[in-house]
Amino acid sequence: MSESNTPLLRLEHIGKEFYGNRVLSDISFDISAGEIIGLVGENGAGKSTLLNILFGMPVISSTGGYEGSMQVDGRNVRFTSPNQALAQGIGMVHQEFSLIPGFTATENILLNREVLNGSAFSYLFSDRVSTLDRTAMHDRANSAIHTLGVNINPEMTVSEMPVGYKQFIEIAREIDRKNTRLLFLDEPTAVLAESEAEILITALKKLARSGIAIVFISHRLSEVKDLCSRILVLRDGKLITDQPAEELSTRQIASLMVGRESVRREAPREIQIPEAPIEPETPDNTLNLGGGKKKKKKKIRPALRIEHLWVDMPGETVRDVSFDVMKGEIFGIGGLAGHGKLGIPNGIMGLYPAGGKVVVSGRRLTLNKPRAALGRKMAFVSEDRRGVGLLLDEPLDWNITFTAMQTQGRFLVGIPFIFQMRNEHAMRKEARKFIDSLAIKCTGPQQLAGELSGGNQQKVCLAKAFVLKPEILIICEPTRGIDIGAKTLVLDALREYNRENGTTIIITSSELEELRSVCGRVAIVDEGKIAGILPASSPAEDFGMLMTGQTKNNDEEASA
Repeated sequence: MSESNTPLLRLEHIGKEFYGNRVLSDISFDISAGEIIGLVGENGAGKSTLLNILFGMPVISSTGGYEGSMQVDGRNVRFTSPNQALAQGIGMVHQEFSLIPGFTATENILLNREVLNGSAFSYLFSDRVSTLDRTAMHDRANSAIHTLGVNINPEMTVSEMPVGYKQFIEIAREIDRKNTRLLFLDEPTAVLAESEAEILITALKKLARSGIAIVFISHRLSEVKDLCSRILVLRDGKLITDQPAEELSTRQIASLMVGRESVRREAPREIQIPEAPIEPETPDNTLNLGGGKKKKKKKIRPALRIEHLWVDMPGETVRDVSFDVMKGEIFGIGGLAGHGKLGIPNGIMGLYPAGGKVVVSGRRLTLNKPRAALGRKMAFVSEDRRGVGLLLDEPLDWNITFTAMQTQGRFLVGIPFIFQMRNEHAMRKEARKFIDSLAIKCTGPQQLAGELSGGNQQKVCLAKAFVLKPEILIICEPTRGIDIGAKTLVLDALREYNRENGTTIIITSSELEELRSVCGRVAIVDEGKIAGILPASSPAEDFGMLMTGQTKNNDEEASA
């Protein structure tokens, strides 16, 4: 903490309206040097908009600016660009990454702040003729990475990194700036496994002790309680409370966020899993004892069978994976970041090169062709909602119905193969249905997807999958960046869809407890292979052993 009583940052009566929607009203608080405050609230509560104001994002000034005032070190400021905020020592890590995929970690961390080799030519003709001091840049990047307590090769390109590594590089870039005094972190742990999140929390506490103030947004309320000295709760664009963290329990925080008691989750639906190996599908699957009447053996066919699957997905390589998922089951896939859990669904759906055998309802699936999977009544919700899941510059009704229109010929009028056009009325009707059922906060079906908060964009991705009426639904990180109220709603929607339609659902998530709460079984991926598959009711310690490879090590020791 600084010796001065003047806060590092003070906000007074901040307000903002977007597209006719009031998203912030009369927000006032302050933060001092070395302090960490938590900013929590449901999706659409106004958290990201507030950070955009604080960091001078162009979306604010281009939509009429904001109400109220802001002070840094007691002086009035009104940022209209991020460069102005950076000049004041304010950094921000957005929920969506802003890294250059083809650049290394070093190049991303020091972008526009490169270290140059001095020479007589550069003295005479400016820095444009200077060369990069690669050694000094490597050392600086390595120092920033190590400050966060992680081991990432500074020369690894971003395109090769698992998603968790990218998050650490985003933060390392901000702390490398020599004048950084205040950091805004928007859901920094959303893409991290629990062990990685613990490393980051420890690093942030260290940064605060050095005098850096932090505004921390997270839906993981236990992290907020552990890290922050004060907690600010936003609800419907208003500041509901500003209290010391020690005075609030996680249940109280959740209640303040949603304005109602949290809903208790029901037990996962139980599916009968055969103990013996499933019989292969062959026409001669019968018994003939002594020439008598043949007695048929009962065949049990899984909805999805994976045999020796490999996937070449950068940072999420799958080496040799086999498992079965039964019809009507909600099956979970977990594991640490970078070990392949995201590679499995992306490989099955044909988004990355894959090999091996995938069987859907007894018929082999052609790999490396996304349309083949869609044609087999499979639907996919990607972990990358902005890059893969959404058409950001198109309205919600178009986003929700587009895939069904392209692959199933729905929401079209006219003569097939001759002349067809979109059925705008049917598209909007379908969009309104899911806007209501999933509580998507928007102005209506015509609002652009890119204008929604991250959590509401995730709900749109889920709606798009439901419209397909799939027999198998594969979802990656279904609640990434979603608040506690919306998280319950999304998971309940998946349960209901499974229960009413008998849909087989496969969920890949970094949140182990989330998987255990909704799935019947959970497979843990370690180093590109299935380390084990356990009932969701198994002790958390058993899952932890599989994730860290300790079970494998113990087996090796026992056999030695």
